[in-house]
Amino acid sequence: MRIAIAGATGTVGAPTVEAVRTAGHEPIALSRSGGVDLITGAGLDAALEGVDAVIDTVNVTTLNAGDATAFFTEATGNLLAAAHRAGARHVVVLSIVGIDRMPYDYYAGKVAQERVVETSALPWTILRATQFHEFAGQLFERAKAGPLHLAPRARVQPIAAREVGEHLADLAAGQPQGRARDLAGPREERLDEMVRAFARHTGHRGWIPRVSLPGPQMKGMRAGLALPGAGAVLGRQTFAEWLAAR
Repeated sequence: MRIAIAGATGTVGAPTVEAVRTAGHEPIALSRSGGVDLITGAGLDAALEGVDAVIDTVNVTTLNAGDATAFFTEATGNLLAAAHRAGARHVVVLSIVGIDRMPYDYYAGKVAQERVVETSALPWTILRATQFHEFAGQLFERAKAGPLHLAPRARVQPIAAREVGEHLADLAAGQPQGRARDLAGPREERLDEMVRAFARHTGHRGWIPRVSLPGPQMKGMRAGLALPGAGAVLGRQTFAEWLAAR
């Protein structure tokens, strides 16, 4: 199969490309650096020519609900339209566990993205996954008060991005499922402890205070609304194992 991966250079996109290749399929990497722009549509039709399936892992760095909604509506809408013109038989979109319980901030954009997919003319699968192990490092870099790193409190059940990529590749090669079973890591973790452990692992020895960040999304995560339900598919690698392997 020829499987296109949108967001192919991202945290999940890159391992998804490798998983598609390892599974014996031909990955078609879509990225702005490769000349494909999902917002303008530039390069999309040519890149998707002859593809059998499309995997959407695109992301945007914003916490603003309006910006996230505009991005995902436009980007995924353009991708689906081009995939339909190309005759693709299946689109798989990566989403996040719990967004319907916390439809705020960035998650509002993911809710809008799912609605675009659900009304598409293409057969589709939506995979909701929990936060990635890699999220701890991203927060360590971004959650700051001046020079001080912060450790946000939240209940999470993180999974390795590599395992998400493998799951996406499997789904794309199969039949459309609509809403697939949620995907999560093997056990619940405390996000603040993850950030602190990541910092220690990278040699940081400064004080990293635990904080309860404002906003309904973070409040929901502290309440456990981002955790998977009983029927979720669970990954294998724990956060500690992932960190030790870095």
